[in-house]
Amino acid sequence: MLPSKRSILLVTLILVISVTAWVMAAGQTVDHRSVLSCHVLSVVNPGATVQEGTVLVVVGTLTGPIPAARATTDGVVKEVLVKPGDIIRQGDLVVRIEAAQK
Repeated sequence: MLPSKRSILLVTLILVISVTAWVMAAGQTVDHRSVLSCHVLSVVNPGATVQEGTVLVVVGTLTGPIPAARATTDGVVKEVLVKPGDIIRQGDLVVRIEAAQK
């Protein structure tokens, strides 16, 4: 028995809506990269709520500790990709934040 045109249309519509919702949800994660190269001294904890400007990663330099990455959006830290003691380079991906709904 062949599916009716109405059934095919309904399944296609549901699939399009599902894919659209998935793409929109995936777009809310914001990657943060290091602006400095050095040894990591401290990092923000996964699950922490942050605001724009919050220090995410601190590195040690000859002049002392300096922020290497700051939050560019309000949200919740979903993933921290470095740990204290790691050596990072400028441009390395260090933290992912799920942006807060506005």
